[in-house]
Amino acid sequence: MKILIDIGHPAHVHYFRNFINTMKAKGHEFLICARDKDVTHELLNGYNIDYVSRGKGRKGIVGKAFYIIEGDVILLKFARKFKPDLFLSFGSTYAAHVAKLIGKPHIALDDTEHAKLEHMLYVPFTNCVITPKTFKKNFGSKHITFSGTMENAYLHPSFYEPDFNYLEQIGLNKTKYFVLRFIEWSASHDIGHNGVSKKDMEMLINSLEKLGKVVISSESELPDNFKHLKYNGDVTKIHTLLKGAELLICESGTMASEAAVLGTPTILINSLVKEDDGIFSFLKKYGNLYHYQDFAGGIMKLKELLTVENIKSDSIKSSSNYFSDTINLTDFLVWMVENYPESHQIIRQNPDYQERFKL
Repeated sequence: MKILIDIGHPAHVHYFRNFINTMKAKGHEFLICARDKDVTHELLNGYNIDYVSRGKGRKGIVGKAFYIIEGDVILLKFARKFKPDLFLSFGSTYAAHVAKLIGKPHIALDDTEHAKLEHMLYVPFTNCVITPKTFKKNFGSKHITFSGTMENAYLHPSFYEPDFNYLEQIGLNKTKYFVLRFIEWSASHDIGHNGVSKKDMEMLINSLEKLGKVVISSESELPDNFKHLKYNGDVTKIHTLLKGAELLICESGTMASEAAVLGTPTILINSLVKEDDGIFSFLKKYGNLYHYQDFAGGIMKLKELLTVENIKSDSIKSSSNYFSDTINLTDFLVWMVENYPESHQIIRQNPDYQERFKL
């Protein structure tokens, strides 16, 4: 089978990398098309995954509107040359459009309930949408669900093991450290929202530096006085960094979910995420994730968590419980794609079939 995967964000590399390796070992062929965003290309290089670039995309409402056409044209050229049997993506408008144009199926993964514009642009042209069970939108007969979150594709114990020797290499193995994550706020669904202010960032960093080291992961440029704190290490080791951290404070829903399932207490400060969003409501039940829409609420929770004894060890226990309750998403996706479209009908008729993909 020839499969074209469109990747638009660094997180998508993680969603598909184990799937790609597993399917390649079975003889399937791939064309990976990747947007040049943040560390996406760096991750693909780090994992030795061949790809072609579809450029940086554009910013702003007008720019994004023009890039829908531009991105479709770029992907169509690649697809006509590769001749895929199936398209796969995380909610890619371009993959959906091109798959429809050349008459091939498009399977999309999704977990972003507030991405209303993206859903309007890709769902009508997509054959199968796979989301966590807790995803509250319903896309009808094309929609199937799984037990867990997207992090199950790459942080599941069957595939992931932290490299604590790496923490020793970068001097973090014998010290308490905190990770901060700031995002760019440039996605279509981010319009009208913004993140932690420079004043609040400074107050947060100064407070945490009294208790341990601070490591910052940031999509946007940091103020000069904090550039020395930026994580410039191996991008493929970011999850080991999260695993060893005392706490994560972040604006990124993806990184918040990653740290929470790894057993690191996490405070997510993000005004886009709603209290009843399915994914985050589900993760919060395990006790590792705390969400606030403003900085004031987040900083109050931080002060509370810093006084809790054994918080890290209790969080790791919650992580084990989480993976016992959920599936190996990579193995599930391999089965879905290899047996599509029959697999779609099997899960629609018997959702419990996925239980065989649990630990």
